[in-house]
Amino acid sequence: MSTEIRLIEMIFPEAANHYGTLFGGNALALMAKAAFVAATRHAGMSVVMARSERVDFATPIRVGEILELVARVTRTGRASMTVEVEGTASAPGISADRPVLSGRFEMVAVDVDGRPQPVAQPAAQEIHERKKT
Repeated sequence: MSTEIRLIEMIFPEAANHYGTLFGGNALALMAKAAFVAATRHAGMSVVMARSERVDFATPIRVGEILELVARVTRTGRASMTVEVEGTASAPGISADRPVLSGRFEMVAVDVDGRPQPVAQPAAQEIHERKKT
C-alpha cells in the first residue's frame, strides 16, 4: 500500500530567479517538503531525508504558474522509504498541465534522538487488525 500526497503552490516573484522562472533551489525545497509529508504520513512518525537522487527539471516554471507536486511512497524498507515526486505546471485558466520536474528521495523514520526506527508494514498491520475483529 503506497501513500500519496499532493502539494499545490503558486509561483510568486520571490521564488524566482533572474529569468522569471522558479529558482532550482526553491523547486528542490518544495519537492523535499512533498517527500517529507508523504513519508511522515506513511510511517506515522518523524522522518528525515537521507538522500535525493535523480532530480530532473524538464521545463521552466514561470512566475504566475501553478505547480502541483504529487509525492508517492513507492518502497518501504525496515526504516527507510523511497518517495517519488512528480510535478506539473500550468498557467491558471490558460494552459493544460505539463510535466516540469521529477525526483526520488530516500527518507528514514527516526525517533526523538534521530535514530532510525522501523516502519510498520501496512500489509502486516492490516492482517493484524483483521485478526482482532
